[in-house]
Amino acid sequence: MLVMAAAGQGKFITFEGLDGCGKSTQLEKLAVRLRQRKLDVLSTREPGGTALGDRVRTILLDSRTTGLDAYAELALMFAARAQHVHAVILPAIGAGRVVLCDRFTDSSEAYQGGGRQLGSEPVLALHRFLCNGLQPDLTILMDSDVAGSVARARRRNFAQSEEKAKARGAHGKTKAREQNRTHDEGRFERENQAFFERVHSTYHEIARREPERVVIIDARGSIESVHSEIVQVVETRLGLPAKKP
Repeated sequence: MLVMAAAGQGKFITFEGLDGCGKSTQLEKLAVRLRQRKLDVLSTREPGGTALGDRVRTILLDSRTTGLDAYAELALMFAARAQHVHAVILPAIGAGRVVLCDRFTDSSEAYQGGGRQLGSEPVLALHRFLCNGLQPDLTILMDSDVAGSVARARRRNFAQSEEKAKARGAHGKTKAREQNRTHDEGRFERENQAFFERVHSTYHEIARREPERVVIIDARGSIESVHSEIVQVVETRLGLPAKKP
């Protein structure tokens, strides 16, 4: 049975898309907008959102993690998600908060089900069993071209690695800097073009299957134009109060 936020309770909004599409930026901009309207907003992410989830995130995203079986990867994703759902998301919704989550089960269906070619059914079965079938009230799917998004994600991860190297005093030591570059969250960005094409295609399959929940937003526009479109969708689909002039 699907569990949606009940009347009088909070709302659950997720952001999905390829890495580098701008979803994290747009989630935070929406959070600021909603807080300006005096709404109680919780911003969170997956994998992560809890102390346990952050530890699992390190394993899943760190480029030093090698040889991880696709099924083990999926199991780790859901271990973190189950903790996140029951310890953070459901209590926040029950308390009347608006929960904005950077990735949720759609990511597992796209990346493990599509990208790793495990299929959708194992992902959805785990979701039903481990997450009580919780479904977002609204999912914003940030749609972008595959090559551009992956290139941006790789540049971002490289820049973050450089910053970490400098923070550790390694900026003047080439060998240390090269070692620190492996301490990043770029494991998925090292996949090939075909992998990301499958991820992209699966996201669109999900949107076609659940049009009442998933809204596709063209992420290729300016940050402000994309933000305005997202705000309009949130107001229309969830009936949240419009910002006073």
